[in-house]
Amino acid sequence: MKKRSNFSVMAQLIGLVKPLTGFMILAIVMGLIGHLCASFITIFGGYAVLGILGFSVPFSMTVAFILMGVFALVRGVLRYAEQACNHFIAFKLLALIRDKVFKALRRLCPAKLEGRDKGNLISVITSDIELLEVFYAHTISPAAIAFLFTILLCLFIGSYHWVLGLVALAAYVTVGLIVPVVISKKSGDLGMKFRAKSGELSSFVLDSLRGLSETIQYGRGKQRLTDMNEKTDQLSADEERMKKTTGQNISITNTIILLFDLAMLLVSALLYQNGAVGFDGVLIPVIAMMSSFGPVVALANLGSTLQNTFAAGNRVLDLLEESPVVEDISGQPHVDFSGASAKNVTFSYGEETILADVSVEIPQNTVVGIVGRSGSGKSTLLKLFMRFWEVQKGEVQISGAPIHQINTTNLRELESFVTQETHLFHDSIKNNLRIAKLDATQEELEEACKKASVHEFIMSLPQGYDTPVGELGDTLSGGERQRMGLARAFLHDAPLMLLDEPTSNLDSLNEAVILKSLGEQREGKTVLLVSHRQSTMRIADTVYSVERGRMS
Repeated sequence: MKKRSNFSVMAQLIGLVKPLTGFMILAIVMGLIGHLCASFITIFGGYAVLGILGFSVPFSMTVAFILMGVFALVRGVLRYAEQACNHFIAFKLLALIRDKVFKALRRLCPAKLEGRDKGNLISVITSDIELLEVFYAHTISPAAIAFLFTILLCLFIGSYHWVLGLVALAAYVTVGLIVPVVISKKSGDLGMKFRAKSGELSSFVLDSLRGLSETIQYGRGKQRLTDMNEKTDQLSADEERMKKTTGQNISITNTIILLFDLAMLLVSALLYQNGAVGFDGVLIPVIAMMSSFGPVVALANLGSTLQNTFAAGNRVLDLLEESPVVEDISGQPHVDFSGASAKNVTFSYGEETILADVSVEIPQNTVVGIVGRSGSGKSTLLKLFMRFWEVQKGEVQISGAPIHQINTTNLRELESFVTQETHLFHDSIKNNLRIAKLDATQEELEEACKKASVHEFIMSLPQGYDTPVGELGDTLSGGERQRMGLARAFLHDAPLMLLDEPTSNLDSLNEAVILKSLGEQREGKTVLLVSHRQSTMRIADTVYSVERGRMS
């Protein structure tokens, strides 16, 4: 995780507000006027008291009371409008950030997401982004409002005597700036630890739900529950420390406010005693000071709560700024398929070499088979043809063009990829199939499923193609899911089919049906078929053998 200062996180998050600058300015203006109205309600009350005592005042007591009523009404309206505007900005920005995050995930996958902690990712996408609402709705405009409000109130109080203006300035700076900075530093990285542990707990719960049947089968429920309780207790302990810091922050802030109120009373009294100000120079500044801490108190309270928000923002920014292994290509000439090849390809995951100097020729309209034991690099080779990873040495080509010079959308149109594990979404069979072709007709769906030997099974279900498959396709067997994956490939109808163990979960009868279908549909198709079964290779025109990353 990249280490950023809170200021850096805040600056980058503020940068995202640019599309909604007009609304932010409107919220600041309404908030500023609203807080001035709130403060001047009591100030007008002070003028009314001065009038009752016989002092000269700018307006009559009747006018003062009318102004108090008007300002109270305006304050209520503006407060509502400010909060509505701030929350519109916040939730609009959260939607924009989620859009950016999903685009980042699309850019990073699949290479950067293989083996990634999915529970932690879910935590970032959901709770971390949601926490940014505190920053956008309750931080940016309150900070601007507090700054402008401080200037205006210091000028107003200072109009009675410059020393009183300095006392007010010291009070506002201490409460609105020094206290939150000190509390923030005291909190340290507690917020970051809390967000990290929250993500770990999400991952653990997700993992536990997925492995529930195994947990029950082997009687590990108590241990799993104990581990979950330990993680929950650790998270609760961190949250308790954060709330304790928040409580200390509030008590320190209130104490400082009380001390500055007393200081204003004492200084104004001394000035009155020395004849530097009149009685109004004591009453009005003290009332103004006591009624004007609202904006800076809002900032003081953020000293502890923003630690959690900045930690969440840091995790979101990490995801947005992460560089993909493979960049999408655009702007290149369109390529039609006329064969594929791998020439002297070498590829490693870290320090481990998976493929070493591998070459494969895949002529158009042929079936090329690759056999080998598990872990020999067969699946990795298919991923390189899909350009999920970049080769370290050598070159993968489509139609004689290096694939890193082919537009990504063009490359996806040319290839269909069936993996060993077919992912099915929590949706109907029909919608799961249409991922391969969104505008597919019912006839096209059925034709593809017939080729994959799964149409009759689907029609035996109560709702046919509208049958929901459940989360991760857990209502279907491994073989049924695999045939769904093959049906997607047939529906996509790409000229190059990359099949990774397409019959590994099928019995010999269904394997024979699918291989027969592949053989019959090979006209206009080029197939790269990976399997550890020799029986699968009987439809191949050419068979390569991979052993420990080397071709033989």
